[in-house]
Amino acid sequence: MRRSTPKPIRNKLDLTDRAQMRLVRKRLGLSDAELTAIVGRIGNSISAISKEAALHRANVLPKPADVPPAAVIASATVAEQAVTEIPATAPIS
Repeated sequence: MRRSTPKPIRNKLDLTDRAQMRLVRKRLGLSDAELTAIVGRIGNSISAISKEAALHRANVLPKPADVPPAAVIASATVAEQAVTEIPATAPIS
């Protein structure tokens, strides 16, 4: 007698299915340890995992570099203008 294979539930992550784990890890850009930690904390709902991965990604973003004050920027532009306005050496006759 031929039995059909059970179809997976589409909105749940099966931790024993290596192909499904690899696909979800690749799609969400997570490492194996990160995905396992999220599943242990949140559960195996794929939508909950993707939301948690988005929150994790937003929290990990690098902080922007320190921007110098406006006075430093203004003095730098004045110095650049002064360098460009220096005339070339006069021809010797």
